[in-house]
Parts: sequence; structure tokens; C-alpha cells
Amino acid sequence: MGSRLVEQLGASNVAGAAAATLADGIRALILDGRLTVGERLPSERALALELRRSRSTITRAYGLLEADGYVSRLHGGSTRVTLPHGHAAPGSDTVDDAIDLSIASMDSTPGLYDATVRSLPRLAALRGTSGYSLQGLPELRDAVAQRFAERGAPTSAEEIIITSGALNAVNLILTAIGRRGERALVEQPTFPHALEALHRHGYRLVPTPVDVDGWDTRHLNETLLSSRPHVAYLIPDFHNPTGATLPDEERPRIVTTARNVGTHLIVDETTTELDIDRGWSPVPMGANGPNVITVGSMSKIAWGGMRIGWIRAERSIIARLLAVRPSFELGTALLEQCIAVELLSDMPALTTHVRRRLHEGRAAVEAGVARIPGFSMPSTPGGLSAWIDIGTPLSTSLSLAARERRLILPPGPRFTTGGVLERRLRIPITLPPERATDAMQRLALAWDDVRGGASSRPGRLEHAAVI
Repeated sequence: MGSRLVEQLGASNVAGAAAATLADGIRALILDGRLTVGERLPSERALALELRRSRSTITRAYGLLEADGYVSRLHGGSTRVTLPHGHAAPGSDTVDDAIDLSIASMDSTPGLYDATVRSLPRLAALRGTSGYSLQGLPELRDAVAQRFAERGAPTSAEEIIITSGALNAVNLILTAIGRRGERALVEQPTFPHALEALHRHGYRLVPTPVDVDGWDTRHLNETLLSSRPHVAYLIPDFHNPTGATLPDEERPRIVTTARNVGTHLIVDETTTELDIDRGWSPVPMGANGPNVITVGSMSKIAWGGMRIGWIRAERSIIARLLAVRPSFELGTALLEQCIAVELLSDMPALTTHVRRRLHEGRAAVEAGVARIPGFSMPSTPGGLSAWIDIGTPLSTSLSLAARERRLILPPGPRFTTGGVLERRLRIPITLPPERATDAMQRLALAWDDVRGGASSRPGRLEHAAVI
């Protein structure tokens, strides 16, 4: 079995690579979080054997990384991932002029302030309670359940738990039902932090492909039947990062197959409401069977600072979730829940804001992509981002070069389980048009650097979460 380092690098991507190129590849993995601080890397001898390179090449590559502060080495001991001293932290002054394309999220809805003011009497009425809200405010659970019903999945408030965001919801689900050592089916590509959560809970990942044209549903169903995974994590609406939407007719088939093999489907709906001009509204997958556990969030339709998410599941699963939750948190902030009640009472205003902002952001990215030779942007009817084809497998090199242009840009492999999809980039369509235009100009300059063979050694920029 190969090392995780080579899995992330992609053995074919570094075949015959010189020491400097290999060091750049490892540095890229560290900067975008695919290798974590403190993680142990293979020994020089082991890596040389795995890559079929001379030990001196590996020694040189590790030496370059150590000189820049990206690894620490003990004589006769281990090599571990580090970050350079003084490495800039998110939000520090040294990155004020950087544009961060690792975050696909809009600024707040214009109605957030008014909703906050309207929420205060509701919050004041709760002062006589303990203040803990393990399942969530009844009125907010009612509002979320009503939204499911409006979309075609009849739901009661008892089938809803309010959480501190969607990723918190995923971790709560895995804590309650997870089984270490079992398989988990995941899309390739997908949301990186979901992959990390599944890894942390001890799952072995089994990928199924998704592209801008959608899912290979035959492969997905056959993988469910052959692998019989314990859980499957899917993003069926405006898939992150490809933007694809799973057709209505395929949803019940997948749910039925999963139910027949005993697979829990964890369906991520955080991008469901991000419609620009898709032209149709799919029925939630949760309407097709009790084995579907759905997570959603306010962060993409209202504001990333609104740490409000939810879980929709059958009541037996809800009971298990409630039994586990106090072991790591005692509920969700009441003020944010009160604000969410007010925001959900006017969904048309939220969706109108989302549609306008995404339309503007998409237009700016389209114009920028059109000016970069070899790049192509697929139809993007909604969602957070465009899944750009850069025409050649240089995504990681471009990500490194972009940092010199003060552009933080996760490469395509960041969204995969094993260092593939080097031809792809996820470009958010969530930035204001002028900011997106600036980002695309910097991307074009970085691409010129890559094609011209310019150095792509990064400066002092932070490694970033991908949102």
C-alpha cells in the first residue's frame, strides 16, 4: 500500500520529477491543507523506493522544504510537516491585498440587519429559560420543516435538529452513527472538509465520479451494490465544485439501492437554494426514503457568519443524534436561531438577493475565463462556483504561481481523494464583480508565469480552509 503523500501527489504527476519540482509539489499540498501540520512524511528511503527515484533526489527535495520551513527533520528520525516561522495567519495585515478564492461565499443578505432587530423581542422572551437548545427552537424547526414541505418532502419539526452549521451537522451524524473501518462512498470531486471528516471518523473512502455533465449514475449504483458502504455523502443540488444537479428520475433509484444495501445517505443541501437560471426545481432526496439524512445551512443564502445549520432525518436517527450531542456541545446559539426564524419567513427576498449576486459574479468569471487561452468554463446555472477546465494538468503549479500574484487558489486535486483532476480549478462566482474581475486578471498573470516557466515558490501566505 502506498503512502498518503504519494497518493496526494499522484505518482504519475511526479514521475521523473527533479528535486525542486518534487519539493514544490509537496509544498503545494501543505499550503492548501492536504498535508497537515505535524503529519509524518515517508522516510527518504521509503519515498525513493515508492517513486523509483534516487535517494539523493529525495534528500535534496526534503532539504529544500526544510530550508523554507515546510518540514522538520530529526537526524535518524522522522520528517514532519511544519509551517515557516512567521507564516501569515488568516486575517493578518500581510495578506490584506490577497484575494482568497478558497472561500466560495457571499457577503450578508441586505435583510440581515433588519432581521436581527426583529429577532430581539423573541430572544428577550427566552431569558427565563435555561438558554440551552439541544434540538433547536420549535419555531425554527417549524420553519425549516415547512421549507422542506414546500419543496416536496413533507416534514415535521420533530424530524429536524438545528446545528451550528452544516459541517457541524455532518460531524454530529458521523459521531452518532459512524463505524470506524467501514467504507464511505464519496463523489469525486467533492467538498474537501467532508472528506476530512470521514477520514477522521475512520472511514475508507470509495469514490464515484461527477463532472459538469453530472453523475455516472450506473457507476454510483453499481458501487453501492458492490461495496455496500455504511454511508454515502452526496451533494445532489448545484454540486460543489462542479455545479451539476442530479436529475429527479435518478434520485429514487439511488435512494432505493442504498436502502437495499443498508447504506445511510448523507445528503448535503447547503447549495440547494443557489439557483440562478436552472429552470427547474428538483424534489429533495429525503422525500424518497427513510435512509436519507439531509443537512442544510443558512451560511450560503444569508451569510457565512450565520452559523446555523440543520439535520432532517427519521425520528429514530434524531433520537440517536440527541443522545450523542451533549458529549461535545449543548445546542446552538439562541440569538442566531432567532435571526434565522426571521430570515426564513421571507425566503423570496433571500433567493432574489442570491440570484442577483451569483448572476453578477458568474458574468465576471465568464469574462475573465474567456481572456485566458486554453481555459473553458461550463454552463453554471447556479451554485457556489465554476469548475474550470484549464486544458492541461497544471492546476497545482498554477495554484503555487497564483500565490505570488496574491491570489489564494485551491487546485483541482484539493477536492479529490487521491491527487487527481489536475486539469481543473474551482473558481467561486460569489465575489462582487469588481473583485472577481481583479481575481481573474491575477489568475491570467499567474497562468502566464506557469506557461513561461517562471518560479512558483510561494511567499508568506497562509494555508487556507476550502469553503
